[in-house]
Amino acid sequence: MTRILITSGPTRQYLDPVRYLTNASSGRMGKALAAAALEQGHEVVVVSGPIVGDYPAGAEVIRVLTTDEMFAACEDVFPNCDGVIGAAAPCDYQPIKVETQKIAKTGEPLVLHLIETQDIIATLGKKKRTDQWVVGFALETDDARFRALTKLEKKHCDWIVLNGPEAMDAADNSVEVFNVAGETVLKIQDSKEEIARQLLRAIGERFLK
Repeated sequence: MTRILITSGPTRQYLDPVRYLTNASSGRMGKALAAAALEQGHEVVVVSGPIVGDYPAGAEVIRVLTTDEMFAACEDVFPNCDGVIGAAAPCDYQPIKVETQKIAKTGEPLVLHLIETQDIIATLGKKKRTDQWVVGFALETDDARFRALTKLEKKHCDWIVLNGPEAMDAADNSVEVFNVAGETVLKIQDSKEEIARQLLRAIGERFLK
């Protein structure tokens, strides 16, 4: 049985005990991918940031909060999986210092010093064995195709799924999937559930022979 790792949802990077950086990812795409993978007979492990609701019964779910926690969970799980679909939107930046007490208002501008978080899919892509595959997601607002193909190469992905900011917390999506040659493998505008089914079928035909 094929075992697929799916990352899903946002992560949080705390500034102080009550405030954090995050994004609008809802985990809907991750849920749809998990459901489609289970429908097609695969074993599913989901590493998920904080979302509302549950994942499909039958999926093993590992809940995390921060990007570092998602990174550690994925590094632990991936060696025992056939492939990964990186549908999560982990926070790309974290504060250099997390305050131990709530930051008080002073009436003055607040300056945040941020550094990049670890790149989960790039790390998994670099470490993948020859019998493993990596499908990443790229959410872009400009120069979309170029940026997606750049990410595909830098993250050592086999395929990358390009979508836009309108995908955030939406029921539908529009995606274009590219392979390492820059060719379009799939182009779909539909519900996230149908996109997930078509993507999983395509993954099965290409990587799970």
